[in-house]
Amino acid sequence: MRAVIQRVKKTALSVGGEHIAEIDGGLAVYLGVAPEDGEKNAQAMAKKIAQLRIFEDGQGKMNLSVRDVGGAVLLISQFTLFGDCTHGNRPSFIGAARPEHAQPLYEYTAGCLRALGVPVQTGVFGADMKIEQFNDGPVTILYEC
Repeated sequence: MRAVIQRVKKTALSVGGEHIAEIDGGLAVYLGVAPEDGEKNAQAMAKKIAQLRIFEDGQGKMNLSVRDVGGAVLLISQFTLFGDCTHGNRPSFIGAARPEHAQPLYEYTAGCLRALGVPVQTGVFGADMKIEQFNDGPVTILYEC
């Protein structure tokens, strides 16, 4: 699994002009699933997201997690994180899991986050999503497990 984890003040997601999800403060997480990924990867990813200390404490140090600050996660499926553009200019996505494998793991990751006490909103798997994001910092972390 691969994730782009961004600290945000606000993120809203829509599909076909319909408002689907929104968070006020927390993390926008773009999640990609590889064919070899399984539930252990999802559990490890959720644990890292929940415990990642990238919010500032009273001294201005990144020392607090999304749970510590009472934030939420907007989890967005994104197979393009496995795009390979080393040969030519059009990315190949053969490194991304097929939807029938990726979607259950995406949903399982959301469930793991909720079980860890993190409020989670999700996008629509496989849809053409429009995302409005107000980054905080900006702080962007790449994580793979």
